[in-house]
Amino acid sequence: MSVPGPVVCVVGPTASGKSALAERVAERLGSSVVSVDAMQVYRGMDVGTAKTPLSERHVPLLMVDVVSPFESYSARLFQQDARAVVDRLVDDGITPVLCGGTGLYLNAVIDEMEFPSGERGGERRSAYEGLLALHGASWLHRLLEDRDPRSAALIHPNNTRRVVRALEMLDEGTSYAEHHEGLHRRQSHYEARIWGLTMNRERLYQRIDSRVDDMVSQGLIEEVSKLWAQGLSDELTAGQAIGYKEILSALSGQMTLQEAINLIKLRSRRYAKRQLSWFRHDQRVRWIDMDEHDLESASSLILADLEGGRRG
Repeated sequence: MSVPGPVVCVVGPTASGKSALAERVAERLGSSVVSVDAMQVYRGMDVGTAKTPLSERHVPLLMVDVVSPFESYSARLFQQDARAVVDRLVDDGITPVLCGGTGLYLNAVIDEMEFPSGERGGERRSAYEGLLALHGASWLHRLLEDRDPRSAALIHPNNTRRVVRALEMLDEGTSYAEHHEGLHRRQSHYEARIWGLTMNRERLYQRIDSRVDDMVSQGLIEEVSKLWAQGLSDELTAGQAIGYKEILSALSGQMTLQEAINLIKLRSRRYAKRQLSWFRHDQRVRWIDMDEHDLESASSLILADLEGGRRG
């Protein structure tokens, strides 16, 4: 059975140059870039999520600024919204260019994945959050361990949001552990051509550190301060984003701004390692060494492969 497509996907770690390459490919295709980034969906979170500024975009950038950072959003909702965008492009004979480093969100779009329907604010979630407030994180984790030891083994007791979600899933008849195992099983929803960017690790880390410094000079602290004044906190999903969580901690007096900036760099480097690990699990990814290619040669490589596939 054939699947729609093709769609081009440009993935890789933070600060590897994904956005610039995806835009170059989309420009040459007369297409659009569809962001598959879990935090670029939030309005007002621009500097810290490295959205390409509106004035610098050469092609449309879709699936950004979808919801308020104070609203609930999920991979399930992203799957629904992003597929609608991709389907419109494919139906018009346009090859979409998906770009981002959130592996789960990419797979939610291009692969057959089903998500439980529970959303923030439901009665079950409120009940478990009440138990958390009453008894603490360790008690709630022990409750999960009693009901589903395999899932409990995968989740740190302090990751209370995920513990609550795992308990919700059990109530819905789904095991977090089984769902977790299925994340790397691939059944395609689209014909996806996935390209991953890599480079020398030290060079990548230098780029990450420089990007964080650039974000600070471009107004990251002011951006977070404005959102904080509006009610953003690390209790919200948006407030958990790297760059925002640390600055929120500094603004609330838990650390200095310099300590927050250093922590952003450290956590960004660790996140880059996790991103690479995720994408290396996917045998469909073809890697482009950006130590050996510039944007022009990398985009030509992707387009030549795409054209060859069409002729084939």
